[in-house]
Amino acid sequence: MTRTDEKLSTAGIEEMLLDYFELLYTQNMSLFDRVFHPAAVLYSAQDGEVVVRSREEYRELMLGRRSPLQNNAPRYDAVLWIDMLSPEMAMAKVRLRLNDNVMVDFLNLLLVDGEWTIVAKLYHRDATIIDTP
Repeated sequence: MTRTDEKLSTAGIEEMLLDYFELLYTQNMSLFDRVFHPAAVLYSAQDGEVVVRSREEYRELMLGRRSPLQNNAPRYDAVLWIDMLSPEMAMAKVRLRLNDNVMVDFLNLLLVDGEWTIVAKLYHRDATIIDTP
């Protein structure tokens, strides 16, 4: 399999998802531009209210909080499934721990210039973890 063929398979998506998990755990912002398409939009529903954020709003939110790494939070991330819609489009469902929250994300992915990137993200706080001494 050539490098190009790998990018067109789920292996290329899994590689990008590793960067996504690393970004959210470490907040290494050099990964942000690689993972999120410049026109990406993020959606959530919190307390009955729909929340829509641009990529740049999400970037600023990340810069304004402590990373799970800084908080010594345990790391947990998993790819639940990947669905190829076409050779250039896919969806992924992932679960991860973000500090005290367990998040479930649906990621709409697009192959742009040979690289998989997130063009839309739907996210939901599935649980809150309360660590007891």
